[in-house]
Amino acid sequence: MTTDPIRTLQQQLAPTREQLVAHSVYQGIQSLENLRQFMEYHVFAVWDFMSLLKCLQRDLTCVTVPWVPRGNPATRRLINEIVLEEETDVDQHGQPASHFELYLRAMDECGADTQPIRKLLDALSVGESVEMALLKANVPYAVQQFVLSTFNVINSGQSHAVAAAFTFGREDVIPDMFRHLVADLGQRFPGQLETFIYYLNRHIQLDEEVHTPLAEQMVRELCGSTEQKWEECREVSVRCMQARVALWDGIRQSMSAAAVPVSAGS
Repeated sequence: MTTDPIRTLQQQLAPTREQLVAHSVYQGIQSLENLRQFMEYHVFAVWDFMSLLKCLQRDLTCVTVPWVPRGNPATRRLINEIVLEEETDVDQHGQPASHFELYLRAMDECGADTQPIRKLLDALSVGESVEMALLKANVPYAVQQFVLSTFNVINSGQSHAVAAAFTFGREDVIPDMFRHLVADLGQRFPGQLETFIYYLNRHIQLDEEVHTPLAEQMVRELCGSTEQKWEECREVSVRCMQARVALWDGIRQSMSAAAVPVSAGS
């Protein structure tokens, strides 16, 4: 019986994945202020996720004119299905919205600061590089490192590596991470987190039931039977998870620093 390379890869990634799922950042959200801090960091991961996805769409489908059929039709369909739901999903009222736009709305609802991410978008819209836009937005170091690690994968020119980052660094692990967040938010902060709770539950449903199986199939298509590609997928997936752990570390440290009272002599 031939070993399934996806299952093998998941077994190899399990220790790093567990480190991410069991991180103390989830337990650190004890107040609305803690949640705001979390969202002000995490929104950058919500944003750069879309760049991973659009990189795959650019590389694996035809997005230029004149159109020509490009790549594997099955892979094209997988990518376009995911793009449809990430870029033009519906909100809790049935209105079209990207998941990123939903997240910004959730931040506004609970009073989180959206200025840094908006400054990043403004800088990018006038042609600044990602590195310069991060500097102009004055984002925390942990955020800078996370986003730059994502774009290192995007700029690698290896579609199977980008697919691995997308699949195992994001889609596969997100439901388990978000379950920690959504568990009792509605009871603890009634009426303040409607959009955020919808966002979390929507991701848990879509990523677990739809996107992860589609993304795994995409990795299979891109790697085939080439062992080197599978090994490169393992390496990039570990790096992506480690980058997320470092981001979570940065958020946890920010929460701890905010909780330390300033002495009268300081």
